[in-house]
Amino acid sequence: MAYKQHVEAAGPIVARCAVVTVSDTRTEATDKSGRRLRELLEAEGHVVARYRVVPDEEAVLAPLLKELLGAAEVDAVLTNGGTGISRRDRTMHVVEGLLDQPLPGFGELFRMLSWEQIGSGAMLSRAAGGIAKGKPLFAMPGSTAAVELAMTRLVLPELKHLLYELRK
Repeated sequence: MAYKQHVEAAGPIVARCAVVTVSDTRTEATDKSGRRLRELLEAEGHVVARYRVVPDEEAVLAPLLKELLGAAEVDAVLTNGGTGISRRDRTMHVVEGLLDQPLPGFGELFRMLSWEQIGSGAMLSRAAGGIAKGKPLFAMPGSTAAVELAMTRLVLPELKHLLYELRK
């Protein structure tokens, strides 16, 4: 049975997502990327179960992500920000430490698609995704364009499929 038939047979899948913006400068009022991420999820019929803006500090981010991954009302965790190479970018260290099953294709495809938009700067992105505690966890760059690219071309087209597979 093809993927689409599997998902249709399982009935409608609505993802309850946690959105975390990692930034030392943004607030909920100024978080355009987090707002766009939430809009894209809701436009596809998914639910934003939790939303937070936190500084790029391991001591704050690690416990928050662990809490969200353990929360019964959260099916997937999506972060934006902190994926670059500056000294303050600690997000990827935290995210990669939580992944039980990395999905290297996410980062590879994201960088390939980014290359088409921004050229060689795409290699500076450490966007990554995988499965952590049985839930999809995706870390995207913090620009609104990057969030839109990752969500529309990669995450949203596969989110229901991921959840279907994880719930079998």
